[in-house]
Amino acid sequence: MMRLSTRHRLIAPFATAALALSAVVAPMAHAAGCGESPAHEAFDVQGLKSELMVTALSCSAQDRYNTFVSKFRDKLLTEEDRLNRYFRTTYGRSAQKEHDDYITQLANVQSEGGLQAGTIFCKQRMAMFDEIAYLESSEDLARYAEAKDIVQPASYETCDTGASRVTHTAPARRKTTRRSRA
Repeated sequence: MMRLSTRHRLIAPFATAALALSAVVAPMAHAAGCGESPAHEAFDVQGLKSELMVTALSCSAQDRYNTFVSKFRDKLLTEEDRLNRYFRTTYGRSAQKEHDDYITQLANVQSEGGLQAGTIFCKQRMAMFDEIAYLESSEDLARYAEAKDIVQPASYETCDTGASRVTHTAPARRKTTRRSRA
C-alpha cells in the first residue's frame, strides 16, 4: 500500500469532497438544459487550465503545472479542439480572433483576481494542484473543472438548442449554463 505524506493526508478529504460535489453539480447543469454540450465542458477545462497557469506563474509552481499538463495532455488537447470547433461554428471567419481574444481575456481576468487577492492568492490557489494530483481520469478532470468556481471573462452560449447569443459586458463567475459573448 502507498504511504501518503502528511500534506497528502490533509488534502485527500478535500479532493474527495470536490469530486463528490462534482457528482452533484453535473446533473444539475444537465437538468438546466445545457450541461451536455461539448463546448460547455471545453470552456470549463480551459478555464481551469488557465487558472492553473496563472497560479503557476504567480506562485513559482511551473513544475506542478507541467505535471498537470503531462498527466492530462490528451484531455486538454481534446477540449482545445472542441473549443476551436465552437469558435469556428459560432464566429466563422473571425473565429481565430475571437478565440485569441477569449484566451487573452481569460488570463487577464484571472490575473486581476490574483493581484486583488495579494499575498493570500498563492495560499488559496496552490491547493488546486494537490487536489488535481488525486484525479485519476479525464472524466474526473472534467467534473472537477465544472465544480470549481473558475472566473471567466464573459459567458458563452453553449447549448445545442440554437438559442441566440446574449451580450454580457462584465466578467462573469462561471456557474451558469448559458454563456454569452462580451
